[in-house]
Formats: sequence, C-alpha cells, structure tokens
Amino acid sequence: MAKLTLGAMALMLTALATSALSRPITPDDITKILRVSDPQADTAGQWVAYTVAGTDVAADKPYSHIWMTSWDGQRTVQLTHRAGESESAPRFSPDGHWLAFVSGRGAEQPDAQLWLMDRAGGEGRKLPGIKGSVDDYAWSPDSKWIALVVEDADPDADAAKTTTVTVTKPDAAQTTPDAPGATVVAAKDKPPKPIVIDRFHFKQDIEGYLGKKRQRLWLYDVAKGAATRLTTGDYDEALPAWSPDGKSLAFVSNHAADPDRSYDLNLYRVSVAATPSEPVALTTYDGEDNGAPGSYPAWSPDGREIAYLQGGPVKLISYGVRSLAVVSAAGGKPRVLTAGLDRNVSNPKWSPDGRAIRVIEEDDETSIIAEIPAAGGPLKTIAGGWRSFSAPSAGANGGLAVMLTTPTQPGEVYALDVSGALRQLSHQNDAWLKDVEIAPTVRTSFKSKDGTEVHGFLVTPAKAAPGAKLPTMLFNHGGPQSQLAASFSLDWQIYAAHGYAVVASNFRGGTGRGQAYATAIYGKWGTVDVADALGAVDDAVARGIADPNRLVVGGWSYGGILTNYVIASDRRFKAAVSGASISNVLAGYGTDQYTLDYETELGRPWEHPDVWMKLSYPFYQNARITTPTLFMAGDHDFNVPLLNSEQMYQALKSRGIDSGLIIYPGQFHGLTRPSFLKDRMQRWLAWYDAHLPK
Repeated sequence: MAKLTLGAMALMLTALATSALSRPITPDDITKILRVSDPQADTAGQWVAYTVAGTDVAADKPYSHIWMTSWDGQRTVQLTHRAGESESAPRFSPDGHWLAFVSGRGAEQPDAQLWLMDRAGGEGRKLPGIKGSVDDYAWSPDSKWIALVVEDADPDADAAKTTTVTVTKPDAAQTTPDAPGATVVAAKDKPPKPIVIDRFHFKQDIEGYLGKKRQRLWLYDVAKGAATRLTTGDYDEALPAWSPDGKSLAFVSNHAADPDRSYDLNLYRVSVAATPSEPVALTTYDGEDNGAPGSYPAWSPDGREIAYLQGGPVKLISYGVRSLAVVSAAGGKPRVLTAGLDRNVSNPKWSPDGRAIRVIEEDDETSIIAEIPAAGGPLKTIAGGWRSFSAPSAGANGGLAVMLTTPTQPGEVYALDVSGALRQLSHQNDAWLKDVEIAPTVRTSFKSKDGTEVHGFLVTPAKAAPGAKLPTMLFNHGGPQSQLAASFSLDWQIYAAHGYAVVASNFRGGTGRGQAYATAIYGKWGTVDVADALGAVDDAVARGIADPNRLVVGGWSYGGILTNYVIASDRRFKAAVSGASISNVLAGYGTDQYTLDYETELGRPWEHPDVWMKLSYPFYQNARITTPTLFMAGDHDFNVPLLNSEQMYQALKSRGIDSGLIIYPGQFHGLTRPSFLKDRMQRWLAWYDAHLPK
C-alpha cells in the first residue's frame, strides 16, 4: 500500500472535516448565494469593477451593488452599499477619473439614471439633463462624452401621478379644538388612460404593452451636463461602441419599413461632429447582425474595421448559427471569419496589435474563449475545459476580465492574461461554499430512440449510498435555442440535497452541437426532443442510478413545454411540475410576444391549422396524460402568459387528474421576488415527495 505524505494526510483530514461540517443545500440558500456579473476592466489594467447581487430578506427583494478588485487580486473594495438601493452596469472612464453606474436611487418613477463616482473618493452624483430611462451607455475615448441609450420619457407620466384634493369635513368627528371645521387633504389618483395599440409587435414581457416609445442614442456632454439626440429617424438603437479616434459611434438598429415584422438588425455608424446626424448602414444582411445581447460591435485598434456577429439564416430565426464577421468602417462586403465553424460565437474583442480577435465560442456543453486571426484562419482555444466563460471585458496588454463558472462553483470574476493564464479575482461565494455540500455532476452520453448521440448531465446526492437506486428527476432546459452548459445550478443542487438524482439532456433543438442539431425540431416541437429527454432517463436507469419506479419530471419555459410533451408521451413519471408553459399553441398567437417567430416557423394558424394542431397534442389529446401535474406561472408573464397554464390545469382537473396551479402575483416570466423563488422550490419538492411511493 502506498504511504501518504504528511501533506497529503493533512489535506485528507481537512477534506473529511469539511465534509463532516458541511450541510445540505436547501431552498433557504436561494437567499444566501450571491450572483456576480458584468466585470469591467479599467484601461490601465489595474482594477476590475463588477456587480454583486444578493437578497434583502426583510424587504423581500433583490439588490445589487458595485465592487472592484485589483488586477493582481490583492485588494477588493465595495464601492456602493446603500441599504434599499441597487446599482449596476459599472464602467470606468478611460482617463481613470470616474466610475459610472446605473441606478434608480431616490427616484419617484422607476427610471434608471446614470451616476458618476469620483475614483478619488466621495459619494456618487446623478447626472442632470437626462430625460427617460438609461438602458445602456459608453464612454468616449477622451472621457468628455458619454453615448447613452435612453428609453423615451413617458409622455403620460404626469397624468398618472397622484394629485391632492382638499375636502371639507363639517362633522364633529373631523374637527379639533385647534382647527374647528378642519379640512382634510386627501390623495386621489387620476384615472388611467386607455392603452392604444397600433403595432404588430405590441407586447413584451416586463415592458408590458408597447406604444410609441423608442430606445434612442443620445450624446451627453459631461462638463456641461447636457444631452443631445445623436441620430435621426424613429428607430430603436442599441449597443453603442466608440471609434478609437472618438469621432464616430457604431451601433445596431432595425431600419426596416416596419421593424416589428422584420429581423433585419444591421450595423450603423454615425458621426458625432454634428448632432443629430444621419446614420450610415455598414451591413445589409437581412438577418440579425449583432443580435446577441451584450455583444457590442468591436472597432479594430486602427479604427479601419469593425468586428461584429452576422446572424444565421433568416428563416431559421434563433436556431441558426451566428458567425464572426469583419466589415470596413466605411461599409462594404463583410469578411465572415467563422463561416465553417458551425458554432455560435459572441463578444468579439480585438488584440491590442489588431492581428487577432477573441470570442466566446459556444461548444458542446461548454463556452470557451477562442482566438482567430483577423485576416482569417483556424480558431485556437485560449481557455477551455469543462466550464463556462462569459462577459469578457478588455483590460490592458491583451488581458481580459471574464466570468467563469463550473458545475461546482457559482460564477466569479477572473483575470485572463494574454498567455491564457487564469487568476480568480472575486470570491463572493467562498464562505458559502465552505458551509455546504456540493453534489457531484458528471457528463453523460447516450443514444436517443433513433440512434442519435445525445449528451447531458447527471447529478447525484453528495451522500448517496453506493449502489442505491435513487428517486430521479428529469430536468428539461428552456429555450429551446439554448443549452445546458458546465455551469453551477443552484436548483440542481437543491434537488440533489433533497435526495433526488437529476438527469438532463441537451436535446435536439438546443444549441452547442451545430445548426442541423438545433433545427431538428424546427416546426416539430414535441418529437425528437421528447425522445432525447427520455433517453437521459433510460441511461440513468441502465446505469443502476435511477429507480424506474420513482421518476419525476419538470422544467420552466420551454422546459415546462417539453414536460407537457413528455407526460403526454410516457406514463412512467409519478409526478410533474410544468412552469410557465404552453400546450395549446393556438392560444399563444396574439397573446404572447412571439407572433413574428410563430409566423416564420409555423406559418399563420388559419393558413396552416394542421401544423398548429399537431404541436398542441398535450392539450387537445390530454387524455394521454395520467401524471399528477403542478402548473406554475406569474400573472404578469407576457412571454408565456398565465392563460396557457390555466388551460392545461383546467383540462386535467376536468378529467379528474390530480393537478394544481400556483400563480405568483406581480411576476413576469422569470420570478424575482425572493419569497416566491423559495416558495416555488418548496412546492416543487413537496409535489414530488407527495406522489412518490415510499
């Protein structure tokens, strides 16, 4: 037997002690974990600012504050910490003088405003002269100007405000010795105005019903404290990026005759010499150029070219693969650098010498940092492995600040040197991780019913007995145009700590395996995706991990939709939880936010009723379903509206199937109220527990 060194023995004893002291993760941990995001490096390469979000349990609401850590990781400072307030989107001025952030501090209306904090010290100050809500912003290279994306101020805001009305109260009960016959000043709300709808795309989750308001580009003079409109036209504008010489801005907009009926996002350039100016279109592709959230156009260091994302085939909408392209700053034919990659890329960043471009490459169950020569050539991996990178921010000397997460660690900020070496900067969840048991997660590979190779994940309880057959949950991801990646899932950890094995598949329809894999369910929901998901269960049973008599299933959004398809196709599940889902797809047309996508993928329902009815089999053929099912939804959800969950609940209830419906008031597609997030998880687990054989 090999002998243990003293060092190895000490490590083993430490691990055993830690394991003995650790506790299972519970729904209470939803309010204990911290969510780190949006790292932003300063131009000197000395500091990285980022946002840390947590939970105010007493107020029952989330909050976020700004922190920063030195590039060497030696110093960490919390910059904002006002109780009851939140701040986000930190951005250093290039001259190093200011740190800007977005906050609704002290506002009567929920408009987000831009604030400046002097890095020498002191409290932040709100910038004057900005009307409307700040959605995004970018500093000019000389730090004298800020490009703003501002949503128009509500013209009817004043009409909705509370007014005071003086009412005379002559009766004795309302008088006092000091003020006989006193009057009472009462608050009275003005009556709301009718909502006038005249747009094709007229509703959006969180935003609500859409009117004439636009998100427009403005130019803000920091010294004068004044904003002027930067562009002409009546369009939404996004993702501003300054040219290196500070004379122009690139941005993204849809200038189609009716943007609501088109995916035609293009790259534009506008001069800042005179405001407002007519923007110049740099790309003409019919699809979504730079349609990925947070992927800004990237100017080359010499200002001659702009790297951006060219969308996939228009007809394929989000199933198509985005490519990295480069276009002249004057416009013209673009060079597509990753045409043969068959993987989505995002977040282009030029090397300081302009010879290469780094991107986030979405690959099979991972997202990696890759680099490609600006002149064209093969991609090479800079930082890969079974983990997920996101949100790169360019620092000094070719370094990047990035978010990194693994199946055992929540997302934290890392410094990535030009050599590819990684160094952890933020440690927001270190103390929490030392306190809890982390369930192991492994990759799986198995065959679907038609022989297609499918990949997925298997999570088992941290203290599962060897050889034990476990109650097992099939988890279905949302989208479907997304993927489960090697990242931390608090939900999976809670299920596993409660005693469940969790199996999940990256079923066809999802991304990460190329365009053909994604388009396999184009217009054919509830087909091979069902078979792929069931393949994950069959695999876990074959491994001797899943107890075939104690299987449950669940998911949210498309994960809930797929759950409905699964229980309408297979009766072996003892219980199901379907969150924010739809089964009668016909009911979605005109009631949710996807009308253009529906018409593109499925055709209009009155022209192709057979397609729509075929996809709606969990509702119209709900006699197939015998699984006790709990439906959940937010009553303000415009993404997958509540009525869809109500319909399925009513259908199963009508047939006498054990079913329940939980409605979260004031919540959109994604729940945000902490007590509701905890309640959802508790009810989810309780539903499973109540229906599994003991």
